[in-house]
Amino acid sequence: MTTVSEPVEPGATASLGGRGLRSVEEARAAVIAAVPGALPAETVPTEAALGRVLAEPVRAAVDLPPWDNSAMDGYALRAADVAGATPERPVVLEVVGDAPAGRPATAAVGPGTAVRIATGAPVPPGADAVVPVEETRPIAAEAAPAPEGPLPARVAILVAAPVGYSIRPRASDVAAGQVILAAGIVVTPAAVALAAGAGVASLLVHRRPVVGVLATGDEVRRPGEALGPAGIPDANGPGLRSLVRTAGAEVVDLGVAPDELEAVVAAVGAVLDRVDAVIVSGGVSVGPYDVVRSAFGRLGSVGLWRVAIQPGKPFAFGTAARADGRTVLLFGLPGNPVSSFVTFDLFVRPALRVLAGRPPMAGRLEAAVLTEGTKKSLGRRAYLRVVVLRDADGRPRRDEAGRLLVRLAGAQGSHVLSALAAADAYAIVPEPLAEVAAGTVVDLAWLEHGERT
Repeated sequence: MTTVSEPVEPGATASLGGRGLRSVEEARAAVIAAVPGALPAETVPTEAALGRVLAEPVRAAVDLPPWDNSAMDGYALRAADVAGATPERPVVLEVVGDAPAGRPATAAVGPGTAVRIATGAPVPPGADAVVPVEETRPIAAEAAPAPEGPLPARVAILVAAPVGYSIRPRASDVAAGQVILAAGIVVTPAAVALAAGAGVASLLVHRRPVVGVLATGDEVRRPGEALGPAGIPDANGPGLRSLVRTAGAEVVDLGVAPDELEAVVAAVGAVLDRVDAVIVSGGVSVGPYDVVRSAFGRLGSVGLWRVAIQPGKPFAFGTAARADGRTVLLFGLPGNPVSSFVTFDLFVRPALRVLAGRPPMAGRLEAAVLTEGTKKSLGRRAYLRVVVLRDADGRPRRDEAGRLLVRLAGAQGSHVLSALAAADAYAIVPEPLAEVAAGTVVDLAWLEHGERT
């Protein structure tokens, strides 16, 4: 009997049945090493910077608040005038003016007087405290509570108010010129609000990566097309384009190419000069119709092939050069849809993060306990699609040691999309194991496109 062994490529792993396969860490390191760094920066309106990475620190353009303003609807007054006020012995003040939001006060505050004021309105000259309307009583039958309606002639103040009471001092949040956002952070909705509130109209952020996505296969049909006797709907194209968008990148839809070398070369080559990366799904294994490696070699170079993971072993990576000299990353992902998702999360997403100006990895792994057993391939690291168990309020359940409790999301075949759609996370099972018993402690990686809370 003759045994045929696969050749071990230079730098590849050869252990525990994973002969000729690189480890996840080796493969990811090779991909990250090929990324030419963060993309150039561009200036965009502050609101349009959401989800982008700041290329420089942001400084406040104005004080926030820009002037002393009222924290409440009520009456602006002098604290000394109401030092002894109580509900039983209120202090009555003359109302001399109004201070609506967005307009200056109609009068200053002097001894024995008050100005009705709205939340956010500038504190009028002479006032050093604001008493909320709930702690006052207008004295005039026709008068309305602040901040609307006719002004009362007088107002009874029912509480003492110290200096500064219910007043937000100028620059108490942010001072003009202060660094309010550091370079390298992702612009969140709160960061947008802070920058806009500090008077910043535009931000310098790294350009979003542009990624071409091509599905391959003579059998692949766009969703909704007639399948004929041997067609299948394209899940990879729509799924990968969605993953690219969740990674903060822009998509160029390259459609579907047949299993022909020239067709793949033509589709990828047509966009090389306007993308930062290309993802091709399918055609990266060793069959007679698997032409993606050859296409990458025609367009540039292939430096990585086959990784010791399950699912997703047939993974290819290479690079090509744009006309402007920038490097284009070439990713060949497996044709099975679950495998394409796993290899995207492990290798493509980190590269896109670096291009966008972020660190390659998002978060730390958590400890979890599998509540049911399963099997996997010896010598390959498995990424099981799992659901986190939750209590009646929807909160993740943990054991006495604080570890999350998880179950399989469904069948673990690389074609089972229903389990992928149901999953919250990957449970990572190391290479030396072939069987995983119920109660096994595993590392858990939340899906960046899944639910966390």
